[in-house]
Amino acid sequence: MTVNSPAHPPAHPHVALYATCLMDLYRPNVGFSAVHLLEAAGCRVSVPRGQTCCGQPAYNSGDRATARALALRVLREFEDFDHVVLPSGTCGAMMRAYPALFADDPELQARARALADRTFELTAFLVDVMGMTSVDARLNGVATYHDSCSGLRELGVRDQPRRLLSTVQGLELNEMTDAQVCCGFGGLFSVKYPGISGRMVADKGQRVSESGARFLLGGDLGCLLNIAGRLRHEGSDVRVFHVAEVLAGRTEGQAIGEGLE
Repeated sequence: MTVNSPAHPPAHPHVALYATCLMDLYRPNVGFSAVHLLEAAGCRVSVPRGQTCCGQPAYNSGDRATARALALRVLREFEDFDHVVLPSGTCGAMMRAYPALFADDPELQARARALADRTFELTAFLVDVMGMTSVDARLNGVATYHDSCSGLRELGVRDQPRRLLSTVQGLELNEMTDAQVCCGFGGLFSVKYPGISGRMVADKGQRVSESGARFLLGGDLGCLLNIAGRLRHEGSDVRVFHVAEVLAGRTEGQAIGEGLE
């Protein structure tokens, strides 16, 4: 695994890995993969035991009181680390929004802003902060990549995962049409508007099939579980993995969505 050597190389930062709810419940392999990548980049990694939901579902449903309470817990658990890294653009974007939850408390808002400034999506942290340029991994076949809405639009994550994927041995990346278009999950959106959500993920599944890819990759488990479910419903043999799993070379087991029937 290769890392750039800037004029002033970063010290070995103490990084807190935020274990998202979906990762914890459905795909722990993403967390193990993230730890592998962060340690390979020279980080000291901790996973705070007291962490819980980032508050995004409550925030999006208008329950600001619950969102604020959860944000305060996250703040207390994570503010003493050099950086907070998440294998999820969705949760990362929520943590970047914490200062707005404490607009009535200047002291808490300042602490929330300091935490937000040190919070990064995984591939953005590896490339933009740690200067990683390549990985030691292999996956034979053609893959296509889905850009999650929060990662792309709120955190600016697009080129970073593709740069690292371009160094995976045996992997060819073939961009699908409308890679940046929403898959229809959107958390509560898929519950409130199932008809629209279903049509959107059907369209996304069609774009994946048209790409000719054997693998679908992405950086948000919500999106990947949603698309994987649609692909399996249609009888597709496309295998779905989180980008961290591919970059860490941890794709030997079941793909996302397999074995959940």
